[in-house]
Amino acid sequence: MPKQKTHKATRKRFRLTASGKAKHRKCGTSHLAWRKSHNKKRKLRGTTTLDKTSTKAIQLALCGNSL
Repeated sequence: MPKQKTHKATRKRFRLTASGKAKHRKCGTSHLAWRKSHNKKRKLRGTTTLDKTSTKAIQLALCGNSL
């Protein structure tokens, strides 16, 4: 039986924590940011954890590999 491959687009966007949660970057900061307020841009900084209902699908797509 062949090995299961990691979904590359998922690997670029998500990272698993030690407890199994999925971290991701908040959307809306890469371009067209000049029309967003400073307050909005400040709140979009950093990373957040994914909702636990979607975490299982992310773990399957990553096959346990998160760099």
